Amino acid sequence: MKLSPGRRRRTRLLAVLPALALALAGLTATAAPASAADNSGWNDYNCKPSADHPRPVVLVHGTFENGTDNWEVLAPYLEDRGYCVFSFDYGMIDSLGAFGGLGPIDASAQQLSDEVDKVLAATGAPKVDLVGHSQGGMMPRYYLKFLGGAAKVNALIGLAPDNHGTTLDGLQKIAEKVPGAEALIGDVTPGLTDQLSDSPFLQKLNAGGDTVPGVQYTVIATDTDEVVTPYQSEFLTGPDVHNVLLQDLCPVDVFEHVLIGTTDLIAFHEVANALDPATATTTTCADAGDLP
Repeated sequence: MKLSPGRRRRTRLLAVLPALALALAGLTATAAPASAADNSGWNDYNCKPSADHPRPVVLVHGTFENGTDNWEVLAPYLEDRGYCVFSFDYGMIDSLGAFGGLGPIDASAQQLSDEVDKVLAATGAPKVDLVGHSQGGMMPRYYLKFLGGAAKVNALIGLAPDNHGTTLDGLQKIAEKVPGAEALIGDVTPGLTDQLSDSPFLQKLNAGGDTVPGVQYTVIATDTDEVVTPYQSEFLTGPDVHNVLLQDLCPVDVFEHVLIGTTDLIAFHEVANALDPATATTTTCADAGDLP
């Protein structure tokens, strides 16, 4: 049967999209319900921040993740250290169930804004700290820059954030060669195309500088990142920026893009340092055993 030009384009796209999606996402093997973040143990809206940790922490998941799966290690890690910890789901597309971060990133940033307001109202705190993985470390910059978030946020800590987009090791170029591919992917999952290097979204986000005044920025990267490529594109430039390469702290830390945000205790020790610089301790390979 001879396929129409439109059918041929769609067939070629379907061959590209799984690789593109998996590379961006680090797709997990099991899916939780889309409302998983509401059921996680750490979302206690009765929690009142302590004098030692006066700001609640809002965790922002990555692409194809959700507010529970991404944080099954880091959320308890921070709770055990005395923080009020919250997470939420954003960018959900109904047909893809529990996988988030697929909607337009500017709309996802508005969902973050709503969550921060909810947390501030519940806890009585004047500001929050944000910790995000992958897209979740980049998307909050839109909230800070365009949605008034800088007045409500003390620090943004990104674990392998795609701050300047990703080439996906050349998969972007493949998509560009398939007629209509980028447009169709954008129609279905705009949260993917918004993350590609030089996308209109990222051009707007990064125009005029990476940072806004009054917010402390920390980027925690790994040189084994196979999703955000090149990994140096994660780093920010500007005042109040601390860029960290994990291999400078522990040369044998080989955790890649997904694991840096889900299980890497060396990275999590750096998160704790960034949340409370006054009590920070040197991060070493020994922190790999830092669970209570």
